[in-house]
Amino acid sequence: MVLKLYGWPKSTCTQRVGMALIEKGVPFEFVMVDLFKGESKTPEYLQKQPFGQVPYIDDDGFTLYESRAIARYIAEKYAAKGTPNLLPIADVRARARFEQAASVEVADFDAFAGRAVFEMVFKPMMGGKSDEAVFQDLITSLSAKLDVYDKILATQKYMAGNEISLADLFHLPYGVLLATAGSDVMQAKPNVKRWFDDLTSRPSWQAVKDGVKSTVNV
Repeated sequence: MVLKLYGWPKSTCTQRVGMALIEKGVPFEFVMVDLFKGESKTPEYLQKQPFGQVPYIDDDGFTLYESRAIARYIAEKYAAKGTPNLLPIADVRARARFEQAASVEVADFDAFAGRAVFEMVFKPMMGGKSDEAVFQDLITSLSAKLDVYDKILATQKYMAGNEISLADLFHLPYGVLLATAGSDVMQAKPNVKRWFDDLTSRPSWQAVKDGVKSTVNV
């Protein structure tokens, strides 16, 4: 049975999972969940994803939600396929470095980038009004965090070392949307720019940036 990815094509979290599947060369069927029609809030959907969010996967009857957890599952289950060491398994120190970088993405990047994008991109879609002052405060805080990134990336190619990992890929959906929100913060620091340009050029991002699609005929 082919793995099924349930989500909204351009949701950041759905894109995150789509990238992991493509990086590992895992065929999948994409199943559209129309958020604007409330399909993520139906009783049937809530049995699979109790928070009513996207995405979740169904891998031959095994269901899992939360995009970072799904990506880790894919990288470990299909460790021998596709891009190697997206989730280091054999080396305990390499795994620790990965977990360190993954924690940094959640606490020091997503906590600011996600809120900044919401303020300027998603909030108006939901009928709200953006607050420029809130946005600028978030970008100022994010820029200070990226100063640290720039120092880290001055001595290594990626956030967990010299091999790409999920911790790098996790940054992509919100990192790209920062430009849509009105900030060039991802291009303002030389090592961050080099790293992020590398990430955005990857075929996995190019495949999902305009919306996740099935990679098998359905």
